[in-house]
Amino acid sequence: MKHIPETPSRLRITPIARLAVGGKWRVESMRALREPVFLWFTSGQGRITVAGTTRGYGTHNAIYIPPGTLHGFEVGLRAHGTAVFFGSDHSPDLPSAPVHLRIRESGPQKEITGILENIQREADSGRAGSVRAARHHLGLLEVWLERQIGAHDATPASLDRSADCAQRLSARYASLLERDFRTNSTVADYAAALGITPTHLSRVCKATSGRTAHALLQDRIVYEARRLLTETAHPVKDVAHSLGFSTPGYFTRMFQHNTGTTPTAFRKTQPHQPLIPRY
Repeated sequence: MKHIPETPSRLRITPIARLAVGGKWRVESMRALREPVFLWFTSGQGRITVAGTTRGYGTHNAIYIPPGTLHGFEVGLRAHGTAVFFGSDHSPDLPSAPVHLRIRESGPQKEITGILENIQREADSGRAGSVRAARHHLGLLEVWLERQIGAHDATPASLDRSADCAQRLSARYASLLERDFRTNSTVADYAAALGITPTHLSRVCKATSGRTAHALLQDRIVYEARRLLTETAHPVKDVAHSLGFSTPGYFTRMFQHNTGTTPTAFRKTQPHQPLIPRY
């Protein structure tokens, strides 16, 4: 069965508040996309976990998440802003690692607001050349991001220039987790691959994200299970097999332990959606 849907080539832009339609698990659970994502928060606050490190976000925060990067964030009632999904046809000049910027100056705030409004206007217009025009405005967003990274002396090597060994180790674990979460690998397996003990790995994850290594792994598996149960018609046993479970019963017990409901009962509460990339 197909695990991850192909990324559409088209650019998409949507209000952040709409990302949680269908359940907060769509944004709060750990997952990764095959395309870059840009988040611009205009109000509200919460916590966001990117590449194994959790930080607070607030008004006028800009966050760039590269393809394949494990992430999840809280969306409260007062959290508003814009999410830009770059699609598969994105610039190779975008940062290769996450960036979190707090934009305090009014000039750059107005500039990014205008760029996003222009992208939205072209994306919604349906006029001849609108897709191409939206892509040109997206190029301006990329330039804006590059300039703000330089202005804030921020390095794309991590979310923060002062990233320490724990954050780097958490990022390595998050990368391995995203690659291998369907293989039935345990925390001990990931720790061995990183050359550390499971206890040390969990201690590091707890320090950087507030969650243990096992909790992060379970969150990623449960998100994928929910996504497949919602967006496909595959039988539960096939979903279980695709996620590395030896038996459907073992998968059902894990799912119920983490969500409070069985896979079949969960599926019945969700409107069927086509298999498309989304939060």
